[in-house]
Amino acid sequence: MQIGNIDLGYRPLFLAPMEDVTDASFRLLAREFGASIVVTEFVNADAIVRSVPSTLRKMEVADEERPVAIQLYGRDPQTMAEAAKVAEEARPELIDLNFGCPVKKVAGKGAGAGMLRDIPLMLEIIRSVAKAVELPVTVKTRLGWDSDHIIIEELAEQIQEAGAQALTIHGRTRSQMYKGEADWAPIARVKQNPNIVIPIIGNGDVTSGEIALQRFETTGVDAVMIGRGAIGQPWIFEEMRARLDGKEVPQHTTEWYVEVLKRMLHESIVKCQNELKGILHFRRHLAITPLFKGIPDFKSHRVAMLRTNTEVELLQLIDQATEMIPQEK
Repeated sequence: MQIGNIDLGYRPLFLAPMEDVTDASFRLLAREFGASIVVTEFVNADAIVRSVPSTLRKMEVADEERPVAIQLYGRDPQTMAEAAKVAEEARPELIDLNFGCPVKKVAGKGAGAGMLRDIPLMLEIIRSVAKAVELPVTVKTRLGWDSDHIIIEELAEQIQEAGAQALTIHGRTRSQMYKGEADWAPIARVKQNPNIVIPIIGNGDVTSGEIALQRFETTGVDAVMIGRGAIGQPWIFEEMRARLDGKEVPQHTTEWYVEVLKRMLHESIVKCQNELKGILHFRRHLAITPLFKGIPDFKSHRVAMLRTNTEVELLQLIDQATEMIPQEK
């Protein structure tokens, strides 16, 4: 599969952009375990133009994590175009536009999935950004605002005509947020539309290699994007890649997975250049990782892990939790 001149290989797996998740340290791990391309946390275009230091740091890209896309969000065409020019200086492979974030602080202000209520403005932004940069511009959006307004089939053609070189579709409406099951039927119909020539990437509820393979085979999508299924377990890409390539899934010991988790913690602290900030960032992964699920009477220990503010103590608590994992795991 190709986006512009970028070859992403056979049945590529994308790491979805996720706020407070897909920082550089996590993107590097995802790439190491088999993600074909990674996407940054979404970046506020207004803050880029105002040169807010914390925002600019979100666009720092390491050569080891390439190929990578920088994702932008905003609602003003000129600002988005200016921000894209700044993002282009970080030399990502793609500029991605977020028209899918459903959270109130974004969609409620008309950005992200809020753009699904102002399609002319969405298309103007795509055209403006595509004209402003040399890099391929891609789009991520949802099926529509709500179940009464599933517009993605018509919208996909408009997005293509506006200049997007690939389209990622999350199989939910904005109103669904992340509830219910993702509906891939409209995604399949977009892909089967003979007028659509750009790559279509499917997203939503892909949590195993078996599901990823099923989505490729039943919908014909060009790529699959993995979001929440990767939180706390970047090794999921290794299992998915093996399944898609018809190879044996690598088997690892519990200790191996725990060491990856510890590495995530350490690299988060290094990236944040602050122990507490690194731990706070890591907590989301720790809370969701499947490694410690099913341990009897684990609640108090889990609370302790999620409250400690030092790396030394957290590592000790993780070691203690590892000893509590039933042998069959």
